[in-house]
Amino acid sequence: MQYTSAEAAKLLRKLNEEHTALLTREDMSASFVAAIEEDVESVRPEYSFAQTQEKLAELEEKIRRVKHAVNCFNTTQVIPEVNMTIDQALVYIPQLSMKKSRLDAMKSRLPKQREQSHYPTKAIIEYRYANYDIEEAEKEFEKVSEELARVQTALDLVNSTVKFEIDI
Repeated sequence: MQYTSAEAAKLLRKLNEEHTALLTREDMSASFVAAIEEDVESVRPEYSFAQTQEKLAELEEKIRRVKHAVNCFNTTQVIPEVNMTIDQALVYIPQLSMKKSRLDAMKSRLPKQREQSHYPTKAIIEYRYANYDIEEAEKEFEKVSEELARVQTALDLVNSTVKFEIDI
């Protein structure tokens, strides 16, 4: 069947939820407690080891197939607006985010700022000076912010429009 990355992510979430629910049901019904006076058969929960293992294996196989298809798509699908594959963009976005964060701190710094002394009796006043052009940092911050938004938007577009085959 054909899926977009967004649809595949929803499918994967559904399969993982089913898997978790089945494991929870297994945990609650694979063993049970009965009082000595109780008829064990009357309190025995319904559970089939073989059927549960089979269903878990089926779900795990589907999860592997979906993840593999998404991984293959991510390594081969080029995002035209940024001229890189999805997996490259998924590395580039956090790099840009870290750079943006670093530049945000740099653009917010004062050219000269009084340092807090760690020693209350210290009589010398110290200042920290920016050793770069703050306006230049501000311009670079804007440039990186725009690039980050551009890449994220291009990735969102591909993830929500381009379909690929998942054999499940």
